[in-house]
Amino acid sequence: MSKVQLLFVPFSVPISFFYRVRYKVTMGTSSSSYAPKTVYLDVDGKMQKVIFSRYCSPCDIRELLCSSSNIARNTAIRLVDSEGALVSIDPTMPTNTPNSQYKVMPQSTGQVGDKEDMFQNVLSQVAEQFSRAFRINELKTEVTNRLVMLEKRVELEGLKMVEIEKCKNDLRKLRDEMTSKGGGRVTCGCKYSFTEDGKKLSPRRDVPNYPKYTLSQETIEALKKPTFDVWHWEHNEMLSCLEYMYHDLGLVKEFNMNPITLKRWLLGIQENYRNNPFHNFRHCFCVSQMMYGMIHLCNLQERLSMTDMCILMTAAVCHDLDHPGYNNTYQINAHTELAVRYNDISPLENHHCAVAFQIISMPECNIFANIETEAFKHLRQAIITLILATDMARHGEILDSFKQNVDNFDFTNHKHVTCLKLVLIKCCDISNEVRPTEVAEPWLDCLLEEYFMQSDREKSEGLPVAPFMDRDKVTKPTAQIGFIKFVLIPMFETVMKLFPQIEEIMVQPLRDSRDHYEELKQIDDAMTEPLPT
Repeated sequence: MSKVQLLFVPFSVPISFFYRVRYKVTMGTSSSSYAPKTVYLDVDGKMQKVIFSRYCSPCDIRELLCSSSNIARNTAIRLVDSEGALVSIDPTMPTNTPNSQYKVMPQSTGQVGDKEDMFQNVLSQVAEQFSRAFRINELKTEVTNRLVMLEKRVELEGLKMVEIEKCKNDLRKLRDEMTSKGGGRVTCGCKYSFTEDGKKLSPRRDVPNYPKYTLSQETIEALKKPTFDVWHWEHNEMLSCLEYMYHDLGLVKEFNMNPITLKRWLLGIQENYRNNPFHNFRHCFCVSQMMYGMIHLCNLQERLSMTDMCILMTAAVCHDLDHPGYNNTYQINAHTELAVRYNDISPLENHHCAVAFQIISMPECNIFANIETEAFKHLRQAIITLILATDMARHGEILDSFKQNVDNFDFTNHKHVTCLKLVLIKCCDISNEVRPTEVAEPWLDCLLEEYFMQSDREKSEGLPVAPFMDRDKVTKPTAQIGFIKFVLIPMFETVMKLFPQIEEIMVQPLRDSRDHYEELKQIDDAMTEPLPT
């Protein structure tokens, strides 16, 4: 059996290389992770050894596989293992052995007609084109008629545009009148409106027709840790990771979820997170991954029920749906539609719940379609309770309740478990500073950007401005020191009483982060002190 070794290293290293290097350092990998990767192929019954750099792009690897299998470069291919299962073609693909060779197979491009029939069809089309080319007079008449029709349409559309502009002007006048009377700040509209029957909630793209994504063992292990670099992934990859979490925790099997419905539901979730600087789909993934990590770190699968696992994960995924980028304080002070609808009581969190269950109410996105009605009612109420707990106005109330139970915590006590779930989703929601500095600090930049957008708007509308959001008053150290010392550390240290294993991985990084920002503040203070005369 002949062996051919192919080694491919790209001439130019892509920018993503630097992010991947940083990610691998963060995950604690050794220098051996930079070694080339080797896979073995079965090409016409002969083994072929292929070697490539871990930093090749999927496109480069596809070309390499094509050339090694005597297939034309631009041919669409798929890679299957010895059992016929599909293998993802990317640098993270699992390696194999000479005894379990992969096979490269051209993808079918669909049925085509017989070559002679196709040739005859082309000839007939050419003949028809020639025939039409000689019917000049008929074509002139046809073009003239179409021009007349177009002129009429343009005239009608012009009249419509005039009417539209008149309506717009009327709306502007009405809005100005309402603002001048001091009762009309309703400018923080929602992407989702209750009068549109959920039209905007449907995914804007169909469910991707791809086999179950194969995550590398390295990625699987990384997902379970707070050090996971959430900036390393594109949206489709984050969707695949969320899908994997539901399968790995056994939720798909336990609740008889249709895998295709799960994909549609996740797409619907992604489409209903706005492109805010902070409260966006990446934040949703960040919170969900931290919840998944805490489930593994605290061995919650052995202590809580599958229903509790589902409640925790689904609440994390849905907890900030359709967040407009302006917090509850703004909603209430500006008398927005959400504040009026929910009577100034956690307007954003109530809205997140409403959007979450509007998505689930659509049959194509209903991941709970196959469970009993009573079971769904329990899930729904519990998920709503957790999402409402993410309102920071309730932080003290929820933490005090947990402190009363933590010393004598009973996992068979429903009240105790509910209290724990409320604290867990709060921990995950504000857990950025638990992560490594290079992962956490960009989140702070995003949060401050969103704060500054709100404070600028509040100033322009004459509303109260919180000092921690004012770009003229806040700095990174002043924004973080108090929050870490008086909110994060006390909460995580309370959870540590129940789960001591989180101290090294989650609590110590918070202490280090506090010390880091206190040092920065000392430097800032020293630089702003007036020089002695």
